[in-house]
Amino acid sequence: MTENKPRVFPPDFLWGSATAAYQIEGAAREGGRTPSIWDTFSHTPGKVLAGDTGDVACDHYHRWRDDLALMSELNLRSYRFSVSWPRVQPTGRGPAVQAGLDFYRELVDGLLERDITPIVTLYHWDLPQELEDAGGWPERETAERFAEYAGIVGETLGDRVQLWTTLNEPFCSAFLGYGSGVHAPGRTDQESVLRASHHLNLAHGLGTQALRSVLPRSAEVSISFNPGVVRPLDPSSEADRDAARRIDNLHTRIFSDPVLHGSYPEDLKQDTARVSDWSFVRDGDEAIIHQPLDSIGINYYTTTIVSGPLKEELPESRLSSNHGKSEHSMWVGAEDVVFHRPPGEVTEMGWTVDPSGLTDLLLRFSREAPKLGLYVTENGAAYDDKPDATGAVHDPERIAYLHQHFAAVHEAMEQGADVRGYQVWSLLDNFEWAFGYSKRFGIVHVDFDTLARTPKSSARWYAGVIAAGELPAEPATGAPQSD
Repeated sequence: MTENKPRVFPPDFLWGSATAAYQIEGAAREGGRTPSIWDTFSHTPGKVLAGDTGDVACDHYHRWRDDLALMSELNLRSYRFSVSWPRVQPTGRGPAVQAGLDFYRELVDGLLERDITPIVTLYHWDLPQELEDAGGWPERETAERFAEYAGIVGETLGDRVQLWTTLNEPFCSAFLGYGSGVHAPGRTDQESVLRASHHLNLAHGLGTQALRSVLPRSAEVSISFNPGVVRPLDPSSEADRDAARRIDNLHTRIFSDPVLHGSYPEDLKQDTARVSDWSFVRDGDEAIIHQPLDSIGINYYTTTIVSGPLKEELPESRLSSNHGKSEHSMWVGAEDVVFHRPPGEVTEMGWTVDPSGLTDLLLRFSREAPKLGLYVTENGAAYDDKPDATGAVHDPERIAYLHQHFAAVHEAMEQGADVRGYQVWSLLDNFEWAFGYSKRFGIVHVDFDTLARTPKSSARWYAGVIAAGELPAEPATGAPQSD
């Protein structure tokens, strides 16, 4: 890191926070909305911890005005949210539902009235169930339907929204949804992982084309990756280096290479040849995927350490990864890779705190796509946050986490990375997918019985960083801060 002094960020740096529709909106059966794969998955016994669902979540659908007031209070300059596909286009086909369009139009207008820049994500994992019933992401038609949906939303909000993201973390949609089965739709088929990955990429390309056809020329289009920071257990070991190569291909390059460079890695195809011949990739697909972009979104939480097969399993070694337990491997062609927990402090998710990984990723993509701007579209941590006797919520661990990661962003910028904004995950404690309501990522505490919102100490601290435009030299102690 740089010497011990305040780190100053550009005046136009987009400080903000992020959420996802299914995690906060609730109103699962209102306004014409029909089930998504996450409605079905969460209502399937045994799939989500404690049987939690997103039926109510944070009730943002009804409380969005109060949530926007909170954003203003916390000095947020931007807000990244996702549009619920089944709220806008319930079957994934045909005309939109006016109530769904109106909800997002009013939300965007409310943001603009408060000088908060809206960042729209079109897909954050809530595929309409009818499209999954027709085959889901392993089928080409799903990509074609996404393009239609992208055009509908783009035409509706294009006069109001400047920053657009097609997909959030396609890795999770494909590998967790169709490989390990720990996410919706909960399928476990290795060829489906590869097919889904390709059709998500194709959806990005077709969706970008659809957006460009209806948006003003000034609008910016992006995609948010959650690329892996994959390190070999023993850098001098050829087997460990090869394990890292294979996992990096599956975690990152299967998406970033066709999107940024117009082709899939040849070694990826070779590694997965026993599972698929990749005949689902048609002539011209890679050119469609390789659409001109304006920026790249980077989501980052932790690093990964891997090795080749071990002669004797170490106590700390694992045969899965940090995405959830499953008897089914999502690592197509790399099932023998062993995952090891990186050393250091861990969050409530069991993820090691390693801000160097964020710097590494930003520099990697700065080198790989030097003409594109970068946004940190997700970064944050879950801790066991509880109100004290006065009702205040103090979270010094999260303040320390954010301080380290803001510094990591600044370090990348000093080394030449064109980072234009940062969205903390998340604005609100919310439905944390397969973990239900057991993991709290928010800078705002949510009481899931009353749905009352309470800004945590980290929210007040973050508001101060934004107002000052700089990061203090010393990490905050997390002491209670006044309102």
